Amino acid sequence: MYAAAQPKEQAEDVAPTQIAGPHLVATYRAGREIYAEGDLIEKCYQVSTGAVRVYRLLSDGRRQVVSFHFPGEMFGFEAGLSHCFFAEAITETTLAVFGRRQMQERSRDLLALALTGMARAQQHLLVIGRQCAVERIAAFLVDLCERQGGGRQLRLPMSRQDIADYLGLTIETVSRVVTKLKERSVIVLRDARTIDIMKPDALHSLCN
Repeated sequence: MYAAAQPKEQAEDVAPTQIAGPHLVATYRAGREIYAEGDLIEKCYQVSTGAVRVYRLLSDGRRQVVSFHFPGEMFGFEAGLSHCFFAEAITETTLAVFGRRQMQERSRDLLALALTGMARAQQHLLVIGRQCAVERIAAFLVDLCERQGGGRQLRLPMSRQDIADYLGLTIETVSRVVTKLKERSVIVLRDARTIDIMKPDALHSLCN
């Protein structure tokens, strides 16, 4: 997590690590709720295709995105009996759904994936707590590079507002920093959802 993006050729698709064995499959259209705050915790989920955001609504009406999940990654693990967060599909998303019985039968595999997610969440807290806007966005892009296979081209399923709510910034600040990175030739914007990392070493140096 938040490691250096290695300058290697981008693969067409990153092969996710899927949990073997029987499970339910559910498809959600973009923007559809997967679970809500207060729902009982009866399942966990692994992304097969698409992307998911997990967030909480604050008392003043603001939204705090706490995590994004991509193919092969697990979510839905929380302490207690009910969810403290909302989960939504960002794009059309297919999930492998594991109930309590399947969770018990595959506890070792699920635990390994859950711990990976927890480690990423802990690192994200350090980024939010210690870094300025440029450093936060640089760390976010480097993390996406790693999670999408280490290549130089990033696909961004989330919006800039999602990124702002994840990094504790305003959308204006996100746009300003992205423009600054573009002007420095660190990145190239192919379109609204695709970024080419032109100087991975320079991007990584901004995270420190």
